[in-house]
Amino acid sequence: MPIFEYKGISRTGKTVRSTVDADNIRNARARLKKDGIFIEEIRDKSKAKQASRRKTASGGSVSVEDRAMMTRQLATLLKANIPLVEALSAVTDQVELPILKEAISDIKNMVNEGTSFNKALLKYPKIFNHIYVTMVEAGEASGTLDVILLRLAEFTEAENELNSKVKSAMLYPIIMMIFVTAMLGVLFVFVIPKMQAVFESAELKLPWYTEVVIGISGFLVNYWWLVGLIVLAAMFFFRSWKNSPSGSHQYDVITLKLPVVGKIARLVAVSRFTRTLATLLQGGVPMLQAMDIVRNVVGNSVLASAIDDARNNISEGESVAGPLKRSGEFPPIVTHMINIGEKTGELENMLTQVSDSYDFQVKTQVQGLTALLEPLMIIMMGVVIGVIVGSIMIPMFEMANIAH
Repeated sequence: MPIFEYKGISRTGKTVRSTVDADNIRNARARLKKDGIFIEEIRDKSKAKQASRRKTASGGSVSVEDRAMMTRQLATLLKANIPLVEALSAVTDQVELPILKEAISDIKNMVNEGTSFNKALLKYPKIFNHIYVTMVEAGEASGTLDVILLRLAEFTEAENELNSKVKSAMLYPIIMMIFVTAMLGVLFVFVIPKMQAVFESAELKLPWYTEVVIGISGFLVNYWWLVGLIVLAAMFFFRSWKNSPSGSHQYDVITLKLPVVGKIARLVAVSRFTRTLATLLQGGVPMLQAMDIVRNVVGNSVLASAIDDARNNISEGESVAGPLKRSGEFPPIVTHMINIGEKTGELENMLTQVSDSYDFQVKTQVQGLTALLEPLMIIMMGVVIGVIVGSIMIPMFEMANIAH
């Protein structure tokens, strides 16, 4: 069914810009007129559908919150026994984000023409990732699409909540670093050069630490462009190294070995692994296929390799817990609970409990790290600024003594 984009005026006099789907432009005008919208402009977007789809699939940006809300709305409608096409149409009307609105409308049309829901989702990989499509496929096959979509919404919201906690906790240290860098820049580039001129006019012999501070200031003033080039080059080479296969693996190895940070990184990766695996298994995805998917969500090549090895052993008849334990990359409590879950037939529940526990630990660890970083950064800032100010003030006092 074609999609028409329009601009009009509502009954309240407010300008409205949106889209409407109809068999033809005459029906679109009639539908809008019935809704009380005076049409100023309307155009058929069906000819540009393929180009728009490619743009959305390759460059569209949809937030986790928008996708989770849309998924929950669709699950609620399907649970109320509303047919999929009608549910998608209702969700299209509810969604406000234009990119997501157009994608859902296009998916609805494809489903209405006979395409399966999961195949339609494949047209928009930037919006619906592999986990999402696989879960939907399992839900369609088992006839429990509403349940699967609800689990997907909960999974997406939990992942987003964990990421938000980590980001928000690290926001303060980042702001402090930016503030300290800016303050040091002002001191070295503007304040110290003026004081240097005063010292030179007084022909005062400066102590070595003052000479060092003035030297650093002079270098920054005269060669700031070189400092910028060095920083940009370092960032470029670091990203190139980190994005290379060998560099990425080395980076992940180093990250896991770092004190405090390495522990948090492992907790986050294990939490993603257990929650994603639990969600996939609850959705009816086979274990081997689920292991193929979860290796891509842990965000660490070391753990991904351990999962690959475990999958190969599982395909040969081994349990899940055994290979993970032998890898040495998963904490003993995780493999122990997975082992209990396999024996009792409650693997999905055990994985969910592990994930909830690790989410809490991540929150606690990050809060503890932030609480430790705040005083350390304040002390470091005080020491650095104190040294700089002292290097300037001591010669000033000597000048005052000489003047007397």
